Amino acid sequence: MSARLKEKFVNEITPSLVEKFSYSSVMQTPKIEKIVLNMGVGDAVTNAKNLDEAVEELGLISGQKPLVTKAKKSIATFRLREGMSIGAKVTLRGDRMYEFLDKLINVSLPRVRDFHGVSSRAFDGRGNYTLGIKEQLIFPEINFDNVNRVRGLDIVIVTTANTDEESRELLTQFGMPFSH
Repeated sequence: MSARLKEKFVNEITPSLVEKFSYSSVMQTPKIEKIVLNMGVGDAVTNAKNLDEAVEELGLISGQKPLVTKAKKSIATFRLREGMSIGAKVTLRGDRMYEFLDKLINVSLPRVRDFHGVSSRAFDGRGNYTLGIKEQLIFPEINFDNVNRVRGLDIVIVTTANTDEESRELLTQFGMPFSH
């Protein structure tokens, strides 16, 4: 299981992409650089315990310690002060990143209710893909009984692809279930 997707990337996906986009060198093949998981915890403003829970859950999901993100500026309407902790994020690279992607595609996404594939329009024009997850419960590491509230998170898959087309092809070959 360790890096099944990594092997697949080297042995199958790379040659297939080189052929499809006729790259002159294997080095031109787009690859996944990192995966960033971000959980905004807006209600941490009124209840700091929520942030601790989010950090713990994100740690379970990603397998590494999350970084607490802070507010960049004060917004009075949201009772927000600059520097307040309002979220958590994790950046995965290397084997952990491949393992997470493997789990996401093969275990977590199929557990989403009424799942018809992920949007193929969530590319940013520079080959990066953002996926919003409505509830953290789809991850097998999260124990339903320990969850106090359903939280969503964003998963940003950063690739070295130059175009959305290349990035989409890369993720499709990894098995990302795009809806058509």
